[in-house]
Amino acid sequence: MIKRLPIFVTILVLAAVATMAGLGIWQLQRADWKNGLLATYAAASDMPAIAYPAVPSAEDAPYFRKSTVNCLEVIGWRSTSGRSANGQSGWAHIAQCRTAGAEGPGAQVVAGWSERPDDPEWDGGIVDGIIAPDSQYIIRLVASEPVAGLQKSQPPALEDVPNNHLSYAVQWFLFAGIALIIFLIALRGRNKGVAQSGNLS
Repeated sequence: MIKRLPIFVTILVLAAVATMAGLGIWQLQRADWKNGLLATYAAASDMPAIAYPAVPSAEDAPYFRKSTVNCLEVIGWRSTSGRSANGQSGWAHIAQCRTAGAEGPGAQVVAGWSERPDDPEWDGGIVDGIIAPDSQYIIRLVASEPVAGLQKSQPPALEDVPNNHLSYAVQWFLFAGIALIIFLIALRGRNKGVAQSGNLS
């Protein structure tokens, strides 16, 4: 049996299986880490307000914390699909603000919601709100009270934070198991072929 074992292929397959299993374990560790973060986020609404981060970190973003931004000047707008506080579909209007001092070089502020994507008229000001995830800038501040005649946007929810690590771990373990099974089936077929050839000789 050992003589019929393809050494190089075996090493290659086992290395691949070990790598995939290792990635699965890493994803499980990430799942534990993310669950801890989500527990922190769930309790964030009862925590004191913080200064808006100058340089946010995706690994430790202060989602769902109360904060305040002084929007010195609106230098741009972007409108994304969003919901109002009562759940109506429409547009969330995000102001790209120039800031200064401790608040850093800029901030994304969800000024409010409307049924149309047209940019509202707003020159800036102090905005209180809740820090939410942002796909482009990591975080944004959702205004607690809308400005420029807009309606209140739906506040951020825990569902806005992706947590797919457990499903990724299952996928990696499945990949590892499938690769190992395919290898064993191929090895068995190869050994049968070798045995039949030996019997014929």
